[in-house]
Amino acid sequence: MGKVLKVIGTIIKVLTIITGILFVIYFWNLDQKLMGWLYTIVNKIFDKKKADIRF
Repeated sequence: MGKVLKVIGTIIKVLTIITGILFVIYFWNLDQKLMGWLYTIVNKIFDKKKADIRF
């Protein structure tokens, strides 16, 4: 019985930490800031390549 409660307690702790991290990401809008940073990096990479246009 003690092992089961320890496992359940560990699962609850992990889920609480994950929920807290996701709340911080949502609250500070970090996902969009990260994607904005990522888009600038991707655009710099693809702007350097020559266009492959065939008519």
